[in-house]
Amino acid sequence: MGSPSDVVGGVRPSKISTFMVAACPNEPRVIDSKTSPTQDAVQRGLKMAIIAGSVVAVPTLVGCRVIPWAKANLNYTAQALSISTAAISAFFITADKTILKHARGNTIGKYDKSS
Repeated sequence: MGSPSDVVGGVRPSKISTFMVAACPNEPRVIDSKTSPTQDAVQRGLKMAIIAGSVVAVPTLVGCRVIPWAKANLNYTAQALSISTAAISAFFITADKTILKHARGNTIGKYDKSS
């Protein structure tokens, strides 16, 4: 005559397993932490950008005041461009490495061969 309304796909709801698997091995640590991997990457990237900008700014500005060729050919825009290039690249390299480190930590053992 038809199947009862509580049967879905031949399996009764009482037979469905309620076993839950964590999305990643670090899930409890990530939930309990105050920062997400993205926020961690941004913080580390900003720190490295500040350091790299400072390290590049000193020789750039001193060189443009002392070296005759740099004094004649590098205007303020060129100086700012060289300093900001170093800072921006340091930010993105550090943020990328941090995100990849977190992603690698989430997939360890997931694709290991058992044989």
